[in-house]
Amino acid sequence: MAVQLNLLHWTYLFFTLLILGFMVAKRDTSLVCIIGIFLLAVIATTSLSSSIIAVFNSFIYAIVELMGTILIISIIVAMSTLLTETGINEVMVSPFSKLIKSPTLAYWVIGILMMVISWFFWPSPAVALIGAVLLPVAVNAGLPALAVAMAMNLFGHGIALSGDFIIQGAPKLTADAAGLPVSEVITASIPLVFIMGAVTTIAAFILIKRDLRSGKLKVEKGMEIEAAEEEKELRSLLSEKTKKLFAILVPLLFAIDVIIMVVADLQGGDATALIGGTAIFILVAIALLAHKQKALEEITSYLVKGFKFGFEIFGPVIPIAAFFYLGDEGFIQVIGEFLPQGSQGLVNDLGIALANTVPLNQGVGAVTLTTVGAITGLDGSGFSGISLAGSVAKLFGTAIGKGVATLTALGQIAAIWVGGGTLIPWAVIPAAAICKVDPFELTRKNFKPVAIGLIVTTIVGIFLI
Repeated sequence: MAVQLNLLHWTYLFFTLLILGFMVAKRDTSLVCIIGIFLLAVIATTSLSSSIIAVFNSFIYAIVELMGTILIISIIVAMSTLLTETGINEVMVSPFSKLIKSPTLAYWVIGILMMVISWFFWPSPAVALIGAVLLPVAVNAGLPALAVAMAMNLFGHGIALSGDFIIQGAPKLTADAAGLPVSEVITASIPLVFIMGAVTTIAAFILIKRDLRSGKLKVEKGMEIEAAEEEKELRSLLSEKTKKLFAILVPLLFAIDVIIMVVADLQGGDATALIGGTAIFILVAIALLAHKQKALEEITSYLVKGFKFGFEIFGPVIPIAAFFYLGDEGFIQVIGEFLPQGSQGLVNDLGIALANTVPLNQGVGAVTLTTVGAITGLDGSGFSGISLAGSVAKLFGTAIGKGVATLTALGQIAAIWVGGGTLIPWAVIPAAAICKVDPFELTRKNFKPVAIGLIVTTIVGIFLI
C-alpha cells in the first residue's frame, strides 16, 4: 500500500528536478543541494538549529560513505605518478609497441591496453602512462594523433570507467543512491558495458578508416614527446634491471589480486581494499628503492598528490551525494525518524506513487535513465550526477516493479560516457593534451560513435529489464 505523499516527498522531488535543470544549464549544483538538504530538515524537524546541523551531518554521511572510493582512487593515482616519474610505466608498455605495425593494430592495441590499465590505474593516469610511450609509435605506424586520442577516450574513459569493475568507484555511487549492493549493479552492468563498448569502438574504427581514405584525417610522422629535465633525472633513479623487475611485478601483483577476488569471492569494499593495499605496498617499495634516504618524505609527497587528485574529483560529488542519500536510509541517519509511518524512503514512496499514477514500462524507463544519465554528464565530471541516476533508477524501477539494477547501470553508463571524458571538451583535455590535438575536434569525432552506442545499449537495456 502506498504511503500518502507529504511536503517532504514533494520538496525532494522538486529539488531533484531542479538539480537536473541546473545540470542541463551546465551550472554547478552544490548550492541547490545544500538548500534542498536544509529545507528537507526544516520541514521534518521544524527546528532551525537542527536543520543547520543536518546540512553538516549530511556532508559527513556522504564523505563516510564515499571515503573508501576516494581513498582507492587517491592511492592509485599516487602509485601511478611514481610509476610514471621513475619510468617504470615506459618499460611496462614498451613490449606492446612491437605489436603496432599498422593503423588498425595501433587503434586496437592502444585501446585494449588503455582499457585494461584504466581498470586498475584509473583512466587519467593511464592516458599519461600510455600516451607518452605509444603515441609516437602509433603515429609512425600510420594512425593519426586524433585517432589515438579517440582510442584512449573510448576504451579508457568510456568502457573502463563506465563499468569500473575493479576499483568500483562508479558503481558504489549509483548503487548507494539506488539502495542496492554494489555487486548487483556491477552484474547488471556487465552486458551493457560491453555492448556499449563494442558498438562504440567498432563504429569509431569504421569512421576513422573512412576519414583516412578520404583524406579528412592525416598522419603527421615523426612525432616525439620530449621528457622534461626533471623527469629525466627521476627516471635515472632506478636501474634498467630494477625497472624491468617492477614492470613485471606490478601487473603480476594486480593479477594475483583479481584471482584472490574470484577465489575468495571478494566484492565491494573488500575487493577495493585489496587493490588499494597492494597499491600502497607497491608505492612504498618503489619509493624506498628510488629515493633511498628521502623515501620517508617522498612517500608522503606522492600520497598528498594522490589525495589532491581524489578530492578534486569528488569535491563536487559530495554535496550532490549528500542530498540524494536523503532519498533512502540516509534520511533517518542524518535528520532522524521523521518520515511518515510505513514509508520505505522518499524515493521508494515516490516510485510507488508514480506507478499508481502513470503506467510505466521497460521502454520508458530505459530511455528516461539514458537521458537522465546523459544530462548529468553534461558538467564534464561523469561522477557528480550519477547519484541522481541511481536515485531516478530506483524511482522508475519501483514503479515498473523490476529492473532497478539494470536501470541504475544504464544511467551510470550514459553519465560516464558523456561526462567522464568522451563528449565534453573540458573532460577530454588529458587525452587531447598528451596527443596534442584540439579537445573540441576530439569531442566532435567521438560524438557519432558514442551516440550510436547509447542508442543500441538503451534498446538492449529495454529487453534486460
